[in-house]
Amino acid sequence: MAPNPSVESLKERYEAAGQSQVFKFWGDLTPEQQSTFLGQLNSLDVERVNRIWKKAVDVEKELGSGSAGDEEISPLPDDAFDTILGAPDKEKEWREVGIKAIADGRVGVLLMAGGQGTRLGSSDPKGCYDIGLPSHKSLFQYQAERIARLQTVAEEEQGKSKGSVVIPWYVMTSGPTRQPTVAFFEKNNYFGLDKKNVVFFEQGTLPCLTMDGKILLQSKGEIAVAPDGNGGLYAALRSPLSPDNTTHNVLGDLEQRGITFVHAYCVDNCLVRVADPVFLGYSISKQADCAAKVVRKTVPTESVGVVALKGGKFSVVEYSEISKEQSERRDAGGELAFRAANIANHFYTTDFLKRVESFEGEMAFHIARKKIPHVDVTSGEFVKPAKPNGMKLELFVFDVFPYAHHMKVLEVERKEEFSPLKNAPGTGSDDPETSRADLLAQQKRFLQAAGATVGDGVEIEVSPLVSYAGEGLQVAKGQQYSRSGLVESAEELDALK
Repeated sequence: MAPNPSVESLKERYEAAGQSQVFKFWGDLTPEQQSTFLGQLNSLDVERVNRIWKKAVDVEKELGSGSAGDEEISPLPDDAFDTILGAPDKEKEWREVGIKAIADGRVGVLLMAGGQGTRLGSSDPKGCYDIGLPSHKSLFQYQAERIARLQTVAEEEQGKSKGSVVIPWYVMTSGPTRQPTVAFFEKNNYFGLDKKNVVFFEQGTLPCLTMDGKILLQSKGEIAVAPDGNGGLYAALRSPLSPDNTTHNVLGDLEQRGITFVHAYCVDNCLVRVADPVFLGYSISKQADCAAKVVRKTVPTESVGVVALKGGKFSVVEYSEISKEQSERRDAGGELAFRAANIANHFYTTDFLKRVESFEGEMAFHIARKKIPHVDVTSGEFVKPAKPNGMKLELFVFDVFPYAHHMKVLEVERKEEFSPLKNAPGTGSDDPETSRADLLAQQKRFLQAAGATVGDGVEIEVSPLVSYAGEGLQVAKGQQYSRSGLVESAEELDALK
């Protein structure tokens, strides 16, 4: 029987790329295993893997030698930075611009939701997590209901008919979280959103490599792979939405729907203002092609990356890269000069997202050296190494900042917009308890701002369907609330007096 030409041509291609070791155990595989393995090998751009590895290693060497590590780090220029802190007029003006863009159907939302709740003691996708609110709503549900409320607000304020405003939600999963995420949405009837406006897509993976760039095998007929970092978002936008529909991708879907502005964020922030009209309006008004929402760094020693200039280009500079002197430096107003703490909350034009492909080859992936279980190509034995034996390559979502033509940065109030869920229950910071407390404290402020008095120790959970950011609570004016409870409509506040 003549050999399968596709196998032979693939073998030649991998050999030319110096990666022929992946075929070492081809003869040991059943026809079914060979067919599956062939699909994986065929879908992998092995030449790209080699380019990414070489670029990552070269850049790491440069940084190690100091030739690229001496780039000057400087604070953000005044014309690229603004704040809503103490600026209610600006906030109102930008909100109106953002609401109009939403009402005109020009806004979409990208959610980075590939992570599992492992650190929280859960094997479910992180977005399924319940932080212990009276309603027991998951992070996904809270965000879905904020989208639903904002659609209604935009309709009401812009005189649009009920149900006419749509904010499509693009949910990026990873391989392990895709199926459980979709199942969770289906089980919960998409949290009241129209199924056709919730689009799932998958973060990419890259092969795990030896220290000298050789592809590792997970088994005799499978390459070992790992997620390509949250910066894999950009390539994932170009990938087919499903194996059955290889021509349709997220970028195509955005274009088809006439979406020109995109808000992107991470799933683990319970205070996130999804499709925030203020941030959108700011970015649109400033004609940004890419923008970052930041919060004020609290103290010079806080371990956060900050958005700043590095070598004259916008970057996220890790706290380890900033000297003690720089971290303590103050500007003319007495604030920390390097204070724009990065919270992975971004604005893009759709045109910018399309343009990423043109400079993706210039971005260096980051190397993470790990203990990677694999099949030894010499012995055929499965090895669980005791020390790091290989590397995973990752791109970060902010790695595109240096390539923006019009990068802008907006500072917002931390207590209103940022409470990340990173740690196990009981840790004392960035855990389910702090998320719960921060969200309920915000909702108490919403009621107080509307003119209500809320008793000490009283916890009132105001559904996002009632209020997105404090609006819609006029009935609370002059009222005193002495009972805790959950409010799913403004009228239900009456029962808590």
